[in-house]
Amino acid sequence: MVTTSRTPRSRPWRSASAIPVREAREWQPARVTATRRIPLARPYPSVPWGDYAPKAYASEAVPFGVTAFREGHDRIGVQVRLTSPSGDESLHRLQPLNDGFDRWETTVALLEEGAWTFRFEAFADEFATWEHAADLKIAAGVDAALMREMGALLFTRAAGERGRPRSQREALTSAAETLRNPAVSDDAALTVVRDETIAGYFRERPLMALTTVGDDLSLRVERERAGVGAWYEFFPRSEGARTLRDGTIKSGTFRTAARRLPAVAAMGFDVLYLPPIHPIGTLNRKGRNNTLDPGPADPGSPWAIGSAEGGHDAVHPDLGTLADFRAFVRAARAEGIEIALDFALQAAPDHPWVSEHPEWFTTLPDGSIAYAENPPKKYQDIYPINFDNDPAGIYAEALRVIRHWISQGVRIFRVDNPHTKPLQFWEWLISTVNAEHPDVIFLAEAFTRPAPLQSLASAGFQQSYTYFTWRNTKEELAEFLSGLARETADFVRPNLFVNTPDILTEYLQFGGRPAYRIRAAIAATAAPTYGVYAGYELYENVARPGSEENIDNEKYEYKFRDWSGAVERGESLAPFLTRLNEIRRAHPALRQLRNLTVHWSDDDAILVYVKHLPGELSPDGRTDTIIVVVNTDPHSVRQTMVHLDTRVWGVTPGDPYDVEDLVTGARWTWTDHNFVQLDAFAEPVHILHVKEQR
Repeated sequence: MVTTSRTPRSRPWRSASAIPVREAREWQPARVTATRRIPLARPYPSVPWGDYAPKAYASEAVPFGVTAFREGHDRIGVQVRLTSPSGDESLHRLQPLNDGFDRWETTVALLEEGAWTFRFEAFADEFATWEHAADLKIAAGVDAALMREMGALLFTRAAGERGRPRSQREALTSAAETLRNPAVSDDAALTVVRDETIAGYFRERPLMALTTVGDDLSLRVERERAGVGAWYEFFPRSEGARTLRDGTIKSGTFRTAARRLPAVAAMGFDVLYLPPIHPIGTLNRKGRNNTLDPGPADPGSPWAIGSAEGGHDAVHPDLGTLADFRAFVRAARAEGIEIALDFALQAAPDHPWVSEHPEWFTTLPDGSIAYAENPPKKYQDIYPINFDNDPAGIYAEALRVIRHWISQGVRIFRVDNPHTKPLQFWEWLISTVNAEHPDVIFLAEAFTRPAPLQSLASAGFQQSYTYFTWRNTKEELAEFLSGLARETADFVRPNLFVNTPDILTEYLQFGGRPAYRIRAAIAATAAPTYGVYAGYELYENVARPGSEENIDNEKYEYKFRDWSGAVERGESLAPFLTRLNEIRRAHPALRQLRNLTVHWSDDDAILVYVKHLPGELSPDGRTDTIIVVVNTDPHSVRQTMVHLDTRVWGVTPGDPYDVEDLVTGARWTWTDHNFVQLDAFAEPVHILHVKEQR
């Protein structure tokens, strides 16, 4: 039952567990100890790293939970008191998970951006204690008269409470009279004990004793784009590039790249990520395929930032001017696309920083400056930053650069290799920027160990790359996706990029076109944010020998692609990507992270998971359930039985329900056990929408 908080017309939350707000009177023993009267432990959402606040995004359905118990057999109740950034206070009743660990939980969709506070409150639930004992004892003929009188006393006390609706007071008074009436048999009295309407009165407004109040905790809610989005990446210099009569290549510009925006928007992408757009160094410039002998026309890697033409606050003259960039941002916004800009704290050897601030780099004993390495990869065209010689100077410069691009209209930054910089730097930078601009989002390219990745997310990064690209089998994906939805969702928001300019996995190299379809379907449905690097839709799968990146890598050269021709020839994945993004926008369950549950199949390649959003948490008030069944083997046709715990979306096991395949349009009637056949070469995935029950 959904009830109102103190501001019913502008509730900043959605919930099925709300109850009327009342002040909690904390029970205090004569001698205060560290343990509360009713222990409250392991509250969540929480962050295990440092003193950081957990986070959510606007409209996210967030589980609130705690471990709570008391001695003996008496029953307890648990509630969470939420205070929104605007001061709205609401109470939400938790339900026991009945998992043997005394855990309690409820889920609330948070709608208002800003700093929320929450605290858990536990109490002795006098009605629930009596109801449980009376049901057992009266049925057994043990102390029946006593139990009836105890219930009558509870009902009479509840009926006398100020603020309780008149209809409830009358019903409770009548129930008390029934329990005390000697003409009413014990069997008839049991109908009062088991009356769901009366129980509902006490769930909404319990009789509480020994109320114990937990600590005030905080939760940061950010704008929805911090957690939901479909990203697309392209190099603006390739969009509109052309070969001149003399064989040289003229770079694309912001103006020519803007012509690609309608096609990106038509595919349903709402964030466009640009690699660095700054001047590129000439010293130690890399040639095609990362060679050390560039030709005169080789444009170099955009990540080798800086030259005599400027540094991190400049745009490459081949792309245009700052005014051209601002026009590009406006054109993207008109298409419903936000621009994400790369922020790479590093420098080419001829970056102005090198001569002006040599203390920002590491000088080796021979007098040379150390270049970047990620063994076995070497980046002779890039100098990494040393944060220890002049931290104040580099901190100030990084903040100046970010502020500069914010002033140009950028609100999203994809940060290159943040795990190679001090954690305290990112904590300071992101908190400083978000204090000025709460809508700014930082994505961490943190392909690193779990501890650094999770620490960066905890310290402020709104999104993180993950090891999704290397999780390909059913077993790997089931464990990985469950972890994202359960173990780290309070602080890590995954962005499931299927590929990058640096990453072309063996799965994509050798899986053929089915592999591309499979990976896109999983990325788009398993997490609310995913990404695609341009060329994925053209099935670009040839790697440089001995590496996991594309041959003729776009990092070192211009790419010419026939987008429309590939669609006309039926050689593009763009229609499928478009359909995936249409499905994502139509189904709010896919815009959630924490609602994924893995189910079962009898085949070692058939992955099954469900994303369910109850109607009370959904923006349109309708329940939304999506079942994804995918053949993770791109080389085979698989037949198997799929086994579903239909209780997840409220269907009794064994009962039939209708599903529609949102990719093919096929319809079936399913139960909890179903036969599937998935042909990797035709359609390797079912994305099934559960229809309303008949």
